Amino acid sequence: MTTASLPTRRDEAWRYSDIEALARLWPLPAPESIVVPAGGDFKRAIVQDEGRIHQIEMSIGRNAKAALHLLNIGGAYGRIGLTVTLHEGADFTLGAAQIGGGEQTLEIITTVTHAEPGATSRQVVRSVLGGTATGTYLGKVAVARDAQATDSEQDVKAMLIERSATANAKPELEIFADDVKCAHGCAIGELDAEALFYLQSRGMPPAEAKTILLQAFVAGVFDGAEDEARLQELALAKLGELV
Repeated sequence: MTTASLPTRRDEAWRYSDIEALARLWPLPAPESIVVPAGGDFKRAIVQDEGRIHQIEMSIGRNAKAALHLLNIGGAYGRIGLTVTLHEGADFTLGAAQIGGGEQTLEIITTVTHAEPGATSRQVVRSVLGGTATGTYLGKVAVARDAQATDSEQDVKAMLIERSATANAKPELEIFADDVKCAHGCAIGELDAEALFYLQSRGMPPAEAKTILLQAFVAGVFDGAEDEARLQELALAKLGELV
């Protein structure tokens, strides 16, 4: 694909995108390159609150640790793309939430490659969607032929506040080694009606009851983040707008 040509929905990575909104942001910005040296310890928090495309290419060196925490909430179209390569003994953690309403389209796209043995990766992604918003997570974990003793997990959940909203999720494993522990789980649902009834029966207004349940749904995603308090505050404010 050239920088002059827009993708189409035939391209897997753009299948659920808002191509019209994407056209206004085209061409793609150059990816940000992050190299975590051997034995290093890297943390970063990213907030997408303007409606833009953020791309990151990360290489995590031998026995290094890296943690990214993402909050994708802003603009008609917001996309965060991650390409991560893990070397021997490296450890990668992703905690991400995307919260959208109205006609927003929000996307988190990840490719995590275990290139060498003994690396670990954990991805936890939560989406909360109202109105006619669309939230998408496409996450591929690739394990190279010699990357034995790989340990990888994807935990993906989405909550639809209204049935007019759409959640797309595709956790994917591509494994060429035989001594690995890889797992992924995905669930899409609605707020628990019984829990809502219980809170309201105790005198809590409906909007507040919904906000508390949604806050609990995304709780933990930002644990240990570089700017945990700010991420929690922004997420709570966005949730309040939806209910």
